[in-house]
Amino acid sequence: MNYISTRGRAPSLSFEEAMLTGLARDGGLYLPESIPVMEADDIRALEGVSYEEAAFRVMRPFIGDAFTDEEFRGIIARAYEGFGHAARAPLKQLDSGHFLLELFHGPTLAFKDFAMQLIGQMFEFSLKRSGDRVSIVGATSGDTGSAAIEAFRGLDAVDVFILYPHGRVSEVQRRQMTTPTESNVHALAIDGHFDDAQARVKDMFNHFEFRDGVRLAGVNSINWARVLAQVVYYFTSAVSLGAPDRKVSFTVPTGNFGDIFAGYIARRMGLPIVRLVVATNQNDILHRCLSTGEYRPDGVVPSISPSMDIQVSSNFERALYYAYGQDGGAVAQVMDELKAGGFAVSQGALQALREAFESGRCDEDATRATIRDTWERSGELLCPHSAVGVHVAEAHRSPGVPMITLATAHPAKFPAAVEEASGLHPPLPERMADLYEREERVTRIANDLGSIETLIKERITH
Repeated sequence: MNYISTRGRAPSLSFEEAMLTGLARDGGLYLPESIPVMEADDIRALEGVSYEEAAFRVMRPFIGDAFTDEEFRGIIARAYEGFGHAARAPLKQLDSGHFLLELFHGPTLAFKDFAMQLIGQMFEFSLKRSGDRVSIVGATSGDTGSAAIEAFRGLDAVDVFILYPHGRVSEVQRRQMTTPTESNVHALAIDGHFDDAQARVKDMFNHFEFRDGVRLAGVNSINWARVLAQVVYYFTSAVSLGAPDRKVSFTVPTGNFGDIFAGYIARRMGLPIVRLVVATNQNDILHRCLSTGEYRPDGVVPSISPSMDIQVSSNFERALYYAYGQDGGAVAQVMDELKAGGFAVSQGALQALREAFESGRCDEDATRATIRDTWERSGELLCPHSAVGVHVAEAHRSPGVPMITLATAHPAKFPAAVEEASGLHPPLPERMADLYEREERVTRIANDLGSIETLIKERITH
């Protein structure tokens, strides 16, 4: 199984090489040359197996010879042993035909743990085997950073630097990044918003002298291994509702497009998904693009669902690659146009996107109302991001087809917003009860590439 760049001008890599590389050297994102298809009997056979066994079966065709079966099973077991629910991703019923997929039972209470815990174990195994050392640099709108730090803290072969937008994440999200004591962890509060942090990370990957000098590796959702890990829970949840003999739909609150793109991969693998619905908050560039064909960032407006406060959705490039018929040159052109301010999706590509995805938006008032109403009707307390998903899902449900909305974070990660909407203060789980008492360690830094690169070079372990 080889991996190719969405822009078509980088060498193909093995799974392990693509995982450790992150961003392709032509600026593109890696995808498998072909997508393996699971037969209906193989999907059916996932019924009743553990989450770990399902993960092995779904991901195994993608990893080639990177790990033996025994090694890969061990990696998966270690990745999920710290989750707080035996089912890992339990499904709760909200209403007739509407289900909530709880993805917040991992160490940092967000869906990012499913991918980050796995990638942490894969990195550690690969680096121990090779004797290499890497510097992981990532940008976060809130949840990726804490999940990455939790996955890589204390590892001998890794230094991890996480950039987050100063003052634009919740207090719980910030403290999860700034309170770890391990010396290989560095939380950097950048002056700006998430798109600035993400842009500086991409700049570092495209600065090859720096990239090679510090052995840069990326664990943002630009990393294919992150997307692959998220494919699994589409299968497990759909099978629990009767797939492949029963079709299902999914609604995904999304900003960077990685989680819903994993659903797209699941559908191409053979999972009978009727609808993949993109749910956006007031920073609704994905909804606008799918509605109008125009992708033009117009500034980020802070919201109570900060992990979705994004205007440049990195993984949308992967969807565009398939929409443009896997034409790397066309993708490279629209990405160049994005740097200049935005682009118009061609008519054929727009039709392909609309056949693959539906979309909707949810403003602040509707988010709060959904938190309150869902609690009153079902006893489920939603985080603001999950509420965005539930609100949009209601408008896209169809009779006879179960709708699964992804609950992407625990409500305790956003206590102020949840309490304002519901009157309830969601407590942190017992294992994190002292989070507010831990000492913070953070570096404030300007939105300046040179300053960030200098700091990283000074702090990495040689």
